[in-house]
Amino acid sequence: MLAMACVLAVVVSALYGWCSGWFAKTSHNNHASAYSTGNDVPRQLERGQVPKADLSPAGKARRMVQAMDMRTRVGQLVMAPLTPETDPSSLASLIADRHVGSVLIIGNWNAGTASVRSAVDRLQGYAAAENKLIVATDQEGGYVQHLSGPGFDQMPSAVEQGTMTEDQLQQSASVWGSQLASAGINVDLAPVLGTVTVNRTSNAPIGALARDFGLDSAGNANHGMAFVRGMRGANIESAIKHYPGLGSVSGNTDFTTDGIIDTTTTLDGPEVNAFDSVIRQANPAMVMMALATYQAIDPNDPAVFSSTMIDGHIRHDLNYNGVVISDSMSAAALSNYSPADLGVKLVDAGGDLACVGETDYVEPILDGLSARADADPAFAAKVTQAATRVMTLKITMGLA
Repeated sequence: MLAMACVLAVVVSALYGWCSGWFAKTSHNNHASAYSTGNDVPRQLERGQVPKADLSPAGKARRMVQAMDMRTRVGQLVMAPLTPETDPSSLASLIADRHVGSVLIIGNWNAGTASVRSAVDRLQGYAAAENKLIVATDQEGGYVQHLSGPGFDQMPSAVEQGTMTEDQLQQSASVWGSQLASAGINVDLAPVLGTVTVNRTSNAPIGALARDFGLDSAGNANHGMAFVRGMRGANIESAIKHYPGLGSVSGNTDFTTDGIIDTTTTLDGPEVNAFDSVIRQANPAMVMMALATYQAIDPNDPAVFSSTMIDGHIRHDLNYNGVVISDSMSAAALSNYSPADLGVKLVDAGGDLACVGETDYVEPILDGLSARADADPAFAAKVTQAATRVMTLKITMGLA
């Protein structure tokens, strides 16, 4: 009995000493740092600490993406189109089986908010309960307004919006945003921030269609911020476009490969500063990349595939961690590229979300991303980063 008592005393003494040391270390380290990043987790575990969970949208997104397989991560990087002539069930397999995480409502939807809402509700029904869809449309005003009919105002062109005061535009954008929200839309692919530097009628993508605010670069930036903030007031996020601007080209990238080389725009010029000011001050949810090529910035790749612009300037110089989205990857400007390479080149340059205007492009883009991720661990890491940015946005918007 005496021997057993001695053994117990030794064990208790050892445990007390170990626990005292552990609690002392834990108390000291918790006082030194109330929050540790994920890189500190191994050291925390060695010290006997339990790391605190990052409860921010980005922290939650990292955990959600880590729980996804690569096929699911890839699906979050594609926005599939739905036209009013197409039944929503046509996207059921892409959403449920290929994990496509976003849909573009495109075309002439003229039956009003109830009709759009019905289609969107069906689309959301195909998505996982914990990971709903980003549903976007192009609702700029004037010639570019995909949704009309009962419940939607007929929006003035952006040039007409440019004649409003910033307060008036913000209030109007909030009204237009509430109409989008009632239809189930959660992202407006607007406003256009390009500054027209050539004859307006010769500038096919912007000036000829009155898609810009019709002001100088500073005025365009201020009105762009008003539009973004008004939409956000109605719980609608925005994608500023088309970075770094289509106001100095003649060709419309939707329809041609001619006249889409910009020879004058520079990263330190006023046209780009209009975009950069809105990014810094209004933090839009998305930045849409143009499909034109900018000789003075990156003569080798169109903006949508330019690591100089996306990774170098937008990510690094501006420290922008939102979603970088492409203009339509089924546009004529990219017709010389294989569909399987389109998403790969976007993500490789630091982009996140491949917007697609034609359904036939969706699966080749998904397959191309998956094949490259399977073959290249460094690219797979970029897919993970991109999916995390998309999921961070979804969490912020209450979709996940």
